[in-house]
Amino acid sequence: MQIPRLMIAAPQGRSGKTTVAIGLCAALRQMGLKVKPFKKGPDYIDPSWLTAAAGISCGNLDPFMFDHAALMKGFENTGNGADITVIEASMGLYDSSNEDGQGSSAWLARQLQAPVILVVNCARMTRSTAAMVRGYQDFEPGTHIAGVILNNVGNTRHESTIIKALERHCGLPVLGALPRDERLGIRERHLGIVPLQEQASAAAMIDRISSIFKQHSDIDRILNIARGSVRLLRSARNDEVNDRKDGSEFVIARNTATKQSKPRVTIGILADKAFTFYYPENLQALEQAGARLAYIDSFKDDRLPEVDALYIGGGFPELYAEELETNTGLRQDIKASAESGLPIYAECAGLMYLCNAIIRDGRAFRMCGVIKSDLLIEKKPQGHGYVIAEVARDNAFFGKGSLLRGHEFHHSLLVTTEGLKFAYKVNRGHGVDGHNDGIVYKNVLASYTHLHAWGVPDWAGRFVNLAAARQRAGQKLTV
Repeated sequence: MQIPRLMIAAPQGRSGKTTVAIGLCAALRQMGLKVKPFKKGPDYIDPSWLTAAAGISCGNLDPFMFDHAALMKGFENTGNGADITVIEASMGLYDSSNEDGQGSSAWLARQLQAPVILVVNCARMTRSTAAMVRGYQDFEPGTHIAGVILNNVGNTRHESTIIKALERHCGLPVLGALPRDERLGIRERHLGIVPLQEQASAAAMIDRISSIFKQHSDIDRILNIARGSVRLLRSARNDEVNDRKDGSEFVIARNTATKQSKPRVTIGILADKAFTFYYPENLQALEQAGARLAYIDSFKDDRLPEVDALYIGGGFPELYAEELETNTGLRQDIKASAESGLPIYAECAGLMYLCNAIIRDGRAFRMCGVIKSDLLIEKKPQGHGYVIAEVARDNAFFGKGSLLRGHEFHHSLLVTTEGLKFAYKVNRGHGVDGHNDGIVYKNVLASYTHLHAWGVPDWAGRFVNLAAARQRAGQKLTV
């Protein structure tokens, strides 16, 4: 088996690798190729753009949240059949929380034996670009940098000087040179670029990026690099195994290549501009476990449809708190359903939505009232990074003693935790209060920690079984 593949990386963040990855995916798709995008690391926002550009759901490849075997198997299973897979790196190519570099984008590229195309922001640099690139070539043996794409090129003289230096000192081809052009920019916020679902002109923006990319890049040469990637090994290389010891319509592209069992329960998914953070693998896992997914718009749907369970993912409800408050009917239905024992799994934004109220800029906006606390929006992050949590209390979703790996990013905090019961003891990360996460109330589990189905393979099955038990009890919410 061979999966044509490459990684789009950069010396550091904000170099333009997301723009390049979007432009490349869209251009290849326009050529009639089946493009499977991936994003390294925990991320929902860049994948929303890559999904739209490629027309196929963007997967996530995270060495922290799931083990090496799951990483390799997941890549093979979801990348198989694509004409090309495009992996967008995270941060700088060699950045890692581990001193030995394990888990970096370069580490991932070596695991997948994927050639790397380095995107360099060459603003205010000429020959120094070659010095930087040469250092990246030599830093860790086995990392195959196959070419360079220049970003923020001032003019033809600037471009020519850099190309000559790269050819002389690095022996690398320049596969593209993008001009300094504000039309290539995507609006940013504290998490990076703004989610695609909040950009009314997203489709036009992708078309514009693709058009400029095609004018200034050698796509055929890039494609040949991907096709020339070495055969992917089915088993992990022993020297590299991660020995872990401890505003537009919301669209989710579905993976139709996997065999799905006949739906036996219905799980509602809040999916709109406030709730956009769902890993496609999580949704696919629920379908494969026997769930039909019913998508709910928390702005337009004033009643909760007939469901056996509810999944509320991440996003930015604080930005739309007033609109969410206005939809009283849906909030009341969710509250009543939680009280009657409806299984509800909520992550971050979902937790926020289940609280009594969101307090932003001194004003309180009423939410569902399932979690008996108001929630305050702060200017600085209250939790940011990877999480390791131990399941310390019995709950409907995870067995006691389980170890969960995930991530968090939130600016909110609960005003009070008095009377709340927690399922997770946080060993790394912040969670709700620096020590606990995973609020348990009846059949509700709400946490700041985001999980990925590849890292918790029994999550989907347990969720569907809970929904099936609800269904057997004949306690569906009837509208």
